[in-house]
Amino acid sequence: MKQYHQIKSHYPDALLLFRVGDFYESFEDDAVKCSDTLNIILTTRADTKLSGFPHHAINNYLPKLVKAGFRVAICDQLEDTKTKGKGIIKRGITNLVTPGVTFNEQILQAKSNNFLAALHFEKDKSGVAFLDISTGEFLVAEEKNSYVKELINKFSPSEIIYQKKKKDKFEEFLDNNFFSYPMDDWGFQYEDAYEKLTRHFQTLSLKGFGVENLNYAIIAAGVIFNYLDYCQNYNIRHISSIRRIDPDKYVWMDDFTIKSLEILEPNDRNGRSLLEVLDSTLTVMGARLLKRWIIMPIKNLSTIYARYNLIDALLRSNFDLQLTELLRSLGDIERLTSKVLLEKITPRELLNLSHYLYGMERIKKLLASSFEDKLNFYSNKFPDFNPLYNHIRKTLHADPAHNLGKGNVIAPGFSRELDELRAFVSSVKKNLELICQRERKRTGIPLKISFNNVFGFYIEIRNSYKDKVPKDWIRKQTLVNSERYITEELKDHEIKILGAEDKIISIESYLFQNLVRFVGKSIIDLQKGSKLIAHLDVIFSFAKNAYNNNYVRPFINKSMNLYIKDGRHPVIEKSLETNYIANDLFMNNVSSQILMITGPNMAGKSAFLRQTALIVLMAHIGSFVPAQYVNIGYFDKIFSRVGAFDNISLGESTFMVEMNETASILNNMSKRSLIILDEIGRGTSTEDGFAIAWAVAEYIHENTKRPKTLFATHYHELHKMANFFKRIKNFNVSVREIDDNVIFMHKLVAGESTKSLGLHVAKIANMPSAVLKIAQEMEAKVKCMKMRE
Repeated sequence: MKQYHQIKSHYPDALLLFRVGDFYESFEDDAVKCSDTLNIILTTRADTKLSGFPHHAINNYLPKLVKAGFRVAICDQLEDTKTKGKGIIKRGITNLVTPGVTFNEQILQAKSNNFLAALHFEKDKSGVAFLDISTGEFLVAEEKNSYVKELINKFSPSEIIYQKKKKDKFEEFLDNNFFSYPMDDWGFQYEDAYEKLTRHFQTLSLKGFGVENLNYAIIAAGVIFNYLDYCQNYNIRHISSIRRIDPDKYVWMDDFTIKSLEILEPNDRNGRSLLEVLDSTLTVMGARLLKRWIIMPIKNLSTIYARYNLIDALLRSNFDLQLTELLRSLGDIERLTSKVLLEKITPRELLNLSHYLYGMERIKKLLASSFEDKLNFYSNKFPDFNPLYNHIRKTLHADPAHNLGKGNVIAPGFSRELDELRAFVSSVKKNLELICQRERKRTGIPLKISFNNVFGFYIEIRNSYKDKVPKDWIRKQTLVNSERYITEELKDHEIKILGAEDKIISIESYLFQNLVRFVGKSIIDLQKGSKLIAHLDVIFSFAKNAYNNNYVRPFINKSMNLYIKDGRHPVIEKSLETNYIANDLFMNNVSSQILMITGPNMAGKSAFLRQTALIVLMAHIGSFVPAQYVNIGYFDKIFSRVGAFDNISLGESTFMVEMNETASILNNMSKRSLIILDEIGRGTSTEDGFAIAWAVAEYIHENTKRPKTLFATHYHELHKMANFFKRIKNFNVSVREIDDNVIFMHKLVAGESTKSLGLHVAKIANMPSAVLKIAQEMEAKVKCMKMRE
């Protein structure tokens, strides 16, 4: 316990799993936490609480602890208990596993990155670093605090490291409930961080990565490395580059826009997100990349057009079935590559990696056989994996054990010494069979020869044959219904077999480690191949979506126009049994900068706003879009103020949230922004709400930046703004009234609407008839009062 407390003192904030023989034990407060989290027995010995589990069950229990929010320090025995003399076994921390630092597949989400983030912030600007240690992806940014905050929300890291002395500021900075860890000030030193990064990347400076002058970002990146040192035993050679997140390269969307447009997750648990609709990827690497593209759309037109061109080439090819089969056969090359460098890969995983290398070679040949130049060019980007594949298959057994020491790992014919030892073991085991047959014949006893770790090889007979046991047998154990014996001959065979098997395990371990290191020399090629596969998978997903859903290639340019012919909502149309009613849209910053859209409830105003934003977003990620024709100038920001949400935990009402978000839009909009606003001012009195809505529309119109804005409202009086402001145009979503029935046409037409038809919506929502009757009477009274006024 003295040893335990000494080790625990170095990791006071972690839950310590202490190896004792065949068990991982936890003590005192940690034991209570383990017992509660894992639902295992809590016991007491010598007034000390303890709970534990067998060491071989670590992969079952560890994920539960980490997912519950614990940082878990794993303390192993560092000496062989068989050869250790008297005294305490030497123990030490071999890994500190945290939500942001893990390779455990049961903790990681296959289709999402698992980012560890480090944050270094000052008054107006912050540096942030994101590392997915399971893939080696390393990203940094240094921008205004508001931008960095939105980045953190987008990347949704599993764990955030921050400076301990800034705890209060950190809690003010991020209102989301992220798992976080405060680190001492010594870890936030610029000189130390710069030296760590250049030493790791073996460069004289960081200029080649484009981050040389990002001091706060460099500090954050250095903090990541310091934290990994603290976590113990993490080889980070697979982190081969560091990349800046440059705001000028991406279309900006804040957290509320992503949420209100239901880009990553639906607001209703029975709904669907844009990501779900667009994700036809066949590999987990492609799924992770698609998610990144969606939250960070690009502005670079040449990159966008390169994606369009590849989609076109795939649509013209006849590779659908073949490419589908090949991509589907590939596993997570990216994370297996990281395991290679960390030497955490198992023999079975390495065999799988060889299959994936073969699959990449087949994809390369398939693309090279195309008549499409774009596909030929793409195939030439792949490294040549044939030599690596052949070496693995020559070295590795065709059906290796999952772990070393559990069966054959190295292929026959690769090592003469290994083959001879295997042949020797096989011959000795055959001798055991001969011994068994001989003794049966000699004694007339139906015996069997077995093995366990206590007695080694032994003869087992039923009690009814005890009187026939020969004198040269030595009794070792009496069971209820049987007796166990050994002989000098069996002990001799046991020594031979176990000695040979120990040598086999030693040789196989050595050769397998050499193989893993050999594969590790191809790290750059493996990382490149995995990125090419992920990129191809996403583009192929876009091509399938375009073919299956009747999407078209958009034209995106440097103009200031936004023209959509027969646009459709990509998510809603997937849930309709009938055809989605398409709508046109034309906007510019000269005559139609703001569209004032009125119309009754349920007519489709919000759907039209959202579909416009989603079509623009899809065009910027390189996807074809749901429309007949699209021609747009590129955008740099998309803002959405749609939907009613509150933030009660921070004391913010729905209206306060609406005002905060609207203010953020007005303070950050640009000339290439797309703004969609729905029902501004509805959370207060009619007079106040109308005044705010008018003021917001007027401010946007009069601003010199002239951002394109879709403004949906129930304040029908706002249509009068078109008489005073030349770039405001009135539109409405039409309906037809036949007798007492209302038919929603879901069609956008020029002109204003004067009806909300709220009572009709209440009726089809199955509101009690008595309530509807009272409402109708009140509506009539209000109209009468207005007429009198």
